[in-house]
Amino acid sequence: MKILFIGDIFGRPGRTIVKDRLPELVRDYAIDLIIANGENSAAGFGITPQLIDEFFELGIDVITTGNHVWDKREIIDYFKQADGNQHAMERRVLRPANYAAGLPGWGIFEGKKKNTPYAVINLQGRVFMASNDDPFRVADQLLKSVKAKIIFVDFHAEATSEKVSLGWYLDGRVTAIVGTHTHIPTADERVLPGGTAYVTDVGMTGPYDGVIGVKKDLVIGRFLDNMPVRFEPATGDTRLCAVVVDADETTGHARQIQRVMLRHDA
Repeated sequence: MKILFIGDIFGRPGRTIVKDRLPELVRDYAIDLIIANGENSAAGFGITPQLIDEFFELGIDVITTGNHVWDKREIIDYFKQADGNQHAMERRVLRPANYAAGLPGWGIFEGKKKNTPYAVINLQGRVFMASNDDPFRVADQLLKSVKAKIIFVDFHAEATSEKVSLGWYLDGRVTAIVGTHTHIPTADERVLPGGTAYVTDVGMTGPYDGVIGVKKDLVIGRFLDNMPVRFEPATGDTRLCAVVVDADETTGHARQIQRVMLRHDA
């Protein structure tokens, strides 16, 4: 199975490049399953039901999120629509599984693509982030009930050490664990000894002529005077950052992980 994971889609620039370049990615890499992190897709902060529908129409199978998942309040009602219905389309949109019990939404989706069962797990780190439940132990609990061999983990976390640690901790138990959140792609992609594909951060899909997606003058001003400012998405040098994981459907182990970066005008 060939799995495409698209890094944090940021605002309209990110959505546009995904729409424009996704068909060729699917064709060139013979992609079977598409996963994308969409928590920044609504002007850089949050995601809306309308954008979710647009992503599904593009062929994205599962959408993960992270700490910005609640930024657009309508997502709460969206999650509630699928409560109690494990087959609802809305359940293909995840929020981190290690959030407090009782919150809307869910952190795991189990489905089937081309007759191959798969699972996608969304987790969030705790270092330099909100104090949620332990992602290591939550992963342990979730994996007890997953029957699929193909298991893909999006770990939305700040600290490199926490991401690398969870990669080693899950090595051999999941097909892939990829990092999101920092918006800067890392060059450490590899298949760990147990057969798990790993990269510390996939990178942002959005405008790189800014500061992690935001207009650079706004962020620089914030550093200079520490005054509050409304962040706005940048617009230039749009890139699509992703990874392609080649997985063995029988064992669930990864054969290869490859970084992809496409420019909008390429």
